[in-house]
Amino acid sequence: MIQLQHETVRIPNEVTPAILADCYWDPAIAKHPLVIFCHGYKGFKDWGAWDLAMQTLAKAGFAAVKFNFSLNGTSLDQPTEFVDLDAFGRNTYTQEQRDLARVIAHYQAQPFVDETQVFLIGHSRGGGAVLLQTYYNDQVTGAISWAGVADFKKRFPQRDNFEQWKEKGVFYSMNGRTKQQMPHYFTFWEDFVAHEQELTIQYAAQNLRKPVLIVNGTADEAVGVKEAELLHLWIKDSELFIVEGADHVFGARHPHTAEQLPDDLEKVVNKTIAFIQQQLVKE
Repeated sequence: MIQLQHETVRIPNEVTPAILADCYWDPAIAKHPLVIFCHGYKGFKDWGAWDLAMQTLAKAGFAAVKFNFSLNGTSLDQPTEFVDLDAFGRNTYTQEQRDLARVIAHYQAQPFVDETQVFLIGHSRGGGAVLLQTYYNDQVTGAISWAGVADFKKRFPQRDNFEQWKEKGVFYSMNGRTKQQMPHYFTFWEDFVAHEQELTIQYAAQNLRKPVLIVNGTADEAVGVKEAELLHLWIKDSELFIVEGADHVFGARHPHTAEQLPDDLEKVVNKTIAFIQQQLVKE
């Protein structure tokens, strides 16, 4: 039976709070390919079955990392609760790119990591984040999109709602699980406009020349299969994996108390492992 090593760290940031990250790896293996998981919108690294998914990846021989974006609304001391809504409101797509680059650099420097093999997994909004990072960051080998978005811009408020946002400087989005009103300051939009080309997923995807696995469920009401099909169309070296009947979180719920992965998420994790191993064989 594999006995995994586990470590939680705080990775310093220049402007925003430190990034809380943790890693699982098999100490019997000298050097591990690095796999980093990015949570999605209103998410965090320990939501639902993400921790169990990372343990499963680590048992397959990877250094499996998950982390909280620095402005995701949680805190270093309360990493599973949205206790800093002001930070949530100040978050931007560019800040998430900086956070992800910091996490990659930190773990590439670890002695148990093969720095030449770096794979990124992103769920939902995190799927868009990893595609951008994979295109712009030469250190990244490939990416896996779990129900990942294909367009950031269309998810901003539209028309009248946009004008109200611009006038008030903030709009609120209900968190269905916690019932909190989550703020977004207008600076979120201003930052996007200032960096629109480098935040356009289609541009990155159409120019990407790295291997990508695109996963989506047919019962996903948040990110439809059409977005996965678009990504597959855009990305030259991509594989599309559709999970029949799977929802946006592949059957997971928060909290996850079972010792096994939900069936659909298990399919996704196993496919992810096989995909990464396939890329390593090609090297």
